[in-house]
Amino acid sequence: MTTRRAPAPNKSSPPGPQLRFRMRINDGDVIAIGPGKIALLEAIERCGSITAAAKSLDMSYRRAWMLIDEMNHALKTPAVDSAKGGSAGGGSALTASGRELIALYRRIEETAAQAARADIRKLVGMLAR
Repeated sequence: MTTRRAPAPNKSSPPGPQLRFRMRINDGDVIAIGPGKIALLEAIERCGSITAAAKSLDMSYRRAWMLIDEMNHALKTPAVDSAKGGSAGGGSALTASGRELIALYRRIEETAAQAARADIRKLVGMLAR
């Protein structure tokens, strides 16, 4: 059984129960790594800018920038590298650390889902459909 990522905005979810792991790593009161930050990193990788990534997630640029800043400060090496705007425009790209962060996060989700597959089936089977 695989975990399901939250659907992209404005798309309908598949029918039936869906399991979603919501793993977070807190550093004090700050969520250093969580599902929203991983989704934002993935969107930056796809879109090439914070603005486009935020828009694709139906998030404000300010919120996206704050999440990235919070994450970059929590990590030993930043996950996102941004270029200032200008005549050629700005842009953002994931660093090697950012790409590794996504890979590790998604691998942990998949490993947890595989390890708990039988229990997940039983749990889902308890639902009235």
